[in-house]
Amino acid sequence: MKKYSTLLLRFSALFALIGAFLGSHMAGSGGYQFRSVHAHILVVGWLTLFAWSVYYKLYKPAYHWLAGLHVWTAIIGAVGLTAGMYFYYVKPFGVSGTFPTVFFIVGGTIMLISFVCFALITFLKQEAND
Repeated sequence: MKKYSTLLLRFSALFALIGAFLGSHMAGSGGYQFRSVHAHILVVGWLTLFAWSVYYKLYKPAYHWLAGLHVWTAIIGAVGLTAGMYFYYVKPFGVSGTFPTVFFIVGGTIMLISFVCFALITFLKQEAND
């Protein structure tokens, strides 16, 4: 489980860096077009992935396949959700129409699956890491 903890921690750090950069950019420019993306990068990307990293440091779930599914859906979902929000709300490079909406929905759905996996993991048998 240490590899899952480390992987989530590293992605959490990347989200923290991106979120801090976006916050700094918004403060400096006085433009707040990134506010919802910024908030989700920090909450879903940084805080949630960090909390799950701590969980895997402290506990060893009984079902390793479920833990693997959780970790990868968390990473893919966090990236997909926040990138989808970016495409949907900011519309960079003139991207609009169906693509940003589908990207946003698919990313959010994958993130939701990771939350379901985590809930299942916490209610199933687990052991403390020593």
